[in-house]
Parts: sequence; structure tokens; C-alpha cells
Amino acid sequence: MDIRLKKAPCGFLSTNDEGKITEVNETFLRWTDYTEQQLLGKHIEFLLSPTNKLLFHSYFYPAIQLKNLVEEFFISLRDKNKKAVPLLMNAKRYIRDGEEVIDYMMMKMQHRLEYEREVQSLKIQAEEAYEKKSQAFDHLEEIYAEIEQKQNELMAINLGLIELSNTDKLTGLYNRRYFSQKMSEFIRAFDMESVQFSLLIIDIDHFKRVNDTYGHQVGDIVLEQLAKLLKETVSEQGIVCRFGGEEFTIILIGHNEQIAHNIIERVQQKEWPAIGDLTVSVGMAKFTARDNEQTIIERADKALYSSKENGRNRVTIFEH
Repeated sequence: MDIRLKKAPCGFLSTNDEGKITEVNETFLRWTDYTEQQLLGKHIEFLLSPTNKLLFHSYFYPAIQLKNLVEEFFISLRDKNKKAVPLLMNAKRYIRDGEEVIDYMMMKMQHRLEYEREVQSLKIQAEEAYEKKSQAFDHLEEIYAEIEQKQNELMAINLGLIELSNTDKLTGLYNRRYFSQKMSEFIRAFDMESVQFSLLIIDIDHFKRVNDTYGHQVGDIVLEQLAKLLKETVSEQGIVCRFGGEEFTIILIGHNEQIAHNIIERVQQKEWPAIGDLTVSVGMAKFTARDNEQTIIERADKALYSSKENGRNRVTIFEH
């Protein structure tokens, strides 16, 4: 390892094609309290909690396989004492000395989290001071001034990170993390106020053929244009997300099946530069009192599989 990389103020590690760690720099070792000997030969998932393993499998692995590059990926690794170390990660897959490797560069985000905790603590102090305002009015003014200052500082840190953690960089759509957050909100609204909604999963037919025939750059353009088409078709009636790879999801307000058919028709009618024609398959499931996030995804995915099995370029609605 180059001495500048070994001593760099950012974290660095490298894995082989099996995901095992082959190199790690001093900064990363200091952040995690591991020694080099304790990490070399370990699989990178050794550093992940179960929740972050799921995030790695659902987003990181598909992205690195598809584009050989992942940028600005927000993740928490575990140090030697199993404590979370929040990081902003870039990774690149390439061939080095005849072997496939992935290099990871990381920036520590602990400072941002400390600001959040400090702001929360100051807010609690402000509420307590308000109850005793006759004795502590001057102190209250100081606390509020400090809260405003900290909030401005935190906003500067958070503005980019909030957008980054919720948005797919290629398409500009919301990502799977945001999808999960909104799904929880819709389920609560269903439980408390009987708000009806459905889930659509859309998959591009033969997308691998597009990448293999025309290249990943054209494939990226197709993903961007399909994302725009989905947003225009759904408009204010739902939330469009990129689920991963060539899969998209729509949390649809109500049960308007026509929107799914409109997607099929608009994709067929659109002119797709370079590739000519394109079709998609759609699976749809309506949320019921027996569902949770996992089961509604499973039912919509089964409907999508049925569309694929029955010739693609169609909508299948899951029926109990």
C-alpha cells in the first residue's frame, strides 16, 4: 500500500472478489479499534450489523455489479466493541494484477450525529427553562440563541446528507431507504384512518440484453428516462422509488389499476433512442389488514413474477 494511502486522514480498505479484506489503512484501524491482523482475511460483512447487511445486499452489491462504482453511500460499520461507526463511503470495482478487487474510501460522519444529540439536549434544557422562566429568563434567551446557532450549523451538515441518503443518484428518484420510511407511514395511516393504498413493482423486460448490446451508458439513459416517465404517469397519486437495478416501486394512493396499465402503454408508445423498443412488466398488490411491509412486497413481487412468466409486457394484480 502506498504510504500516502496508508497514512491518509480518510479510511481505506480493499477486498478481493470473495469480499475478503486484503488491505486496510491506519485511519480505518483507529476508527474501529481493530488491528490489521484481526481484519485481513475477514469478509467485509464481518463489520456490518444485520440491518446494514440487508442494506448492503439490497443496494450496494447490485450497484457495484451494475456500474463498478458506488458513490456517497451512507452506512454504519461496527467497531471492535460492536459500536456503530457512521461513514460516507465511495467504492470502485476493477481488475488489479489480474484479480477483481473493490477499493473503499470512507469519511467518518460522527461529527454530524454529535451535533444532533447536542441540539436535542439543548431543546430539553430550553423546555425546562421555560417552566421556570421567571427565575431563568436570561438563561433561556442564551439557550435559544445557542439552539439557533447549532441548528444553523447542523442544517449546513444535514442538507446534503438528507438528500443523499434518500435519493438515487442516477435517476433522481427516491431510493429504497426512503421507500421503507414512506411504507411505514402509509401502514400507520391505514391502521389509524383506513387510508387505502397499493404497491406496484415495475421491472424492465430484458434489461440485461440492453446493457450487453448497447452498453451501460445507454442502460443508464434508459433508467433515467423510465424514471421520468413513471413520475409523469403517477404525478401526485403516489411515490415513485428506484428499488434497485432495473426495478422500480410505486406506493399508490388508493387502488387505481388503470395507472399500472397506463405505464405499460406509455412505455410501449415512447421512442427509446438507440434501443428502439422497450417494455416493462408490472406486479400490483393492494394493502390489506393482514399485511405488513414484507408481505405486501412479497405479494407484489409474486404478481410481477407472474407477469414475467406469462410473456412480460403486462400487468398482474395479486389476488388473495
